[in-house]
Formats: sequence, structure tokens, C-alpha cells
Amino acid sequence: MKFDVLIHSIEQTHNYFQKQASKAINVSLTLRNWLIGCYIVEFELHGEDRAVYGQKLFDELALRLKGIKGIDRRSLYRFKDFYIMYPHIAQYIGSSNNALDLPESLLSLIMGAETLQFQITQNVGSATPQSETLQKVGTASPQLNEFQVPAEKIILNLSYSHIELLLGIDDALKRTFYEIACINGTWSVKELKRQINSLYYERSGMSAKPEMLSAIANQNAEIAGPVDIVKSLYAFEFLGLQAKDAVEESDLETALLNHLQEFMLEMGHGFCLEARQKKILIGDEYFFIDLVFYHRILKCHVLVDLKVEDFNHHNIGQLNAYVNYYKTKVMLPDDNPTVGILLVTNKNSALVEFATASIDNQLFVSKYLLELPKKEQLQNFIQNELLKWNK
Repeated sequence: MKFDVLIHSIEQTHNYFQKQASKAINVSLTLRNWLIGCYIVEFELHGEDRAVYGQKLFDELALRLKGIKGIDRRSLYRFKDFYIMYPHIAQYIGSSNNALDLPESLLSLIMGAETLQFQITQNVGSATPQSETLQKVGTASPQLNEFQVPAEKIILNLSYSHIELLLGIDDALKRTFYEIACINGTWSVKELKRQINSLYYERSGMSAKPEMLSAIANQNAEIAGPVDIVKSLYAFEFLGLQAKDAVEESDLETALLNHLQEFMLEMGHGFCLEARQKKILIGDEYFFIDLVFYHRILKCHVLVDLKVEDFNHHNIGQLNAYVNYYKTKVMLPDDNPTVGILLVTNKNSALVEFATASIDNQLFVSKYLLELPKKEQLQNFIQNELLKWNK
């Protein structure tokens, strides 16, 4: 055996088992979420004490299950949607071709998925009349999708992050279109989101040659790989990991954040660290704020967002959204307006921007300019860190 053959064999073996591992994680996560949705629907329709919980069911579930990372009120609604929109996944679970070892009582419940689907659409207004999801399903997609992609294809080719995006599409035919396009193009989650936002389905319907549009769409598409699945937020939570646990210490952004956190705290001036990679929910999408401080002198939150790239309007717009979120959801009546600091860096320059547009109190602006790090200090910090990195 030649050395090059040895290298190729090791790489090939690694890639194969990495792919198998990521697929196993994804399948388990997807099936778990579908089963949770199944339990919820079964309880809403037939639970002996369902009337006790009524419209507070999801709040109570979220409270009692808070020890399970990644399960909250929103995700429980999503699991229910998942079960309702994809009842045919019961066929995969009940198949003898997979290795699931489930008790008979559970299998009989699962295999009744299509019956439950019928009951759901017939019972809107009686079982749980104010349920957001039941009303949505009962009006948007009251019948099974006759053009559905086989359950095995969904389970083995789409991550739960893909499915989360697809659940936001009410039209069953449109959802199937994106399922097929995503599977055929092996799109990443980011690519699927981009194609949905670019109205690919609608453009395809208007195109005289949709196959040409498909070829163009896939030519520059971002392809999903095993690492994309393993690094997804849902996979981290399912495995009980923090996002930072899977990031190598040699990563530039992580190293900068580590040092920036120390830098801000060492400056004194009243900085108290509240959170790192703070997860917030805006609409139906999660975002992460790199560093959140509370300033005991200024009596306000200070949000720091680091981007290892050139400055652009998207970055400042995103930070402004974070600031407005804190203003609406977090800020207390006696707090001063939240301050946002955007740090943008590349190999050749360092730029610092303060998101101060939403701060109207000019006296407060003058005060925080004295208490917060000066723009030049932050700029020097970034430049010095990059110099260390490039040595």
C-alpha cells in the first residue's frame, strides 16, 4: 500500500463514519420531535384530564419539561405541527426495516396517525377550540397531502432544522416542492431559507423552462454536509451540549470573544457579565448576542456583537434589532436605554460602531461616553488581537 492510498483510505473511512454519525443524530432528533407531537395530539383528543389544562397545556408542559434542553413552549407547538403535517412518518417508525424497539402500545398509537389526522381536522372547534395550531391546520391543510414525499426520504435526507423551515409553509404542494428541491440539491438549511425567501417556488411556476431555473438555482447552492447537522442548534440541545462546546479554541471568533470578555471586565467602570451567546427569540427565529453586560453605574444593558468580517448595514441592523428587543422585552422601568456595541474586523482594518440611534436622552449619551470604552480603545484591542493571531 502506498502512502497516498493510506491517506485516502483513512479520509474515506472518517468521512463515511462521520456521515453515519450525523445521520444517526438527525434521525433520532427528528423522530423524537415527531413522537412528542404525537403524544400531545393524542392527549388533546383523548387525555382523561385534558379539560384540567385546556389552553394552559403548552405552558404547563414547558414548565414541567424545562429540565430538557431545547424544549420550550414554542418548540412544543412546532412538534405538534410536525406530527400533524407529516402523519405518514408513522409508516417509517412502524416499518420493520428500522431499528426502533418501541412497545406495542406506543406502536399502535403511532400507526393510528392518519386516523388522528382525520379526527384533528373534524374536531377543530370542539377538542381545543382556541388552539393556535389546530385552527391553522384545520384551515390551511385539512386533508392529507396526496403528493407527499415518502417518509424515509424525509427522515434520512432532511435535518430537523430543514423541517422547521418547511413547517412554516402552509400550502402542502409548495412544501412538497421545497422538500424535493432540497433533497435533490442536498441544500443546507441556509440555502433552503434563501430559496424560500427568494420565492423559488413562485418563480418556478412562472418560468417557461423550470428545469433551467432549477439548474441555475443548484449551480451556486450551498451544499449541506455532516458537520452542518452536528453543529445545528437542535443537535447541540438534543445532545445536551452548549454551542461553545463544539467550537475549537483555535477559532478566531471564539478567541476574540474570550479576550474581549476579559478586556471589558478588566476595564472596570461597572461592567457585570450577564450572558455569553445569549439566545433570544424574535418572531419564530432564534438569535445569539455575543456578550451581554449590565452596567451598574449607567443602569443599562450593554450588548456587544462581534463580526469577523467587514462592516455592513445588515450587521448594524441586526444589532439595532437586539437593542430594540431588550427595550421591549427586558428593560425595566428604572433602566436606562440599552446600548449596543458592534465590533467588525478583518485582516486589514478594524471598525467600531455604537448603535446609539435609539437613545434620545442626550445627557445619558454624554454620560455613557465617559463610562464605556472609548472607540479608539476598542479599535486598538481588535488590531492587537489580530496581530497576535497573524504571528
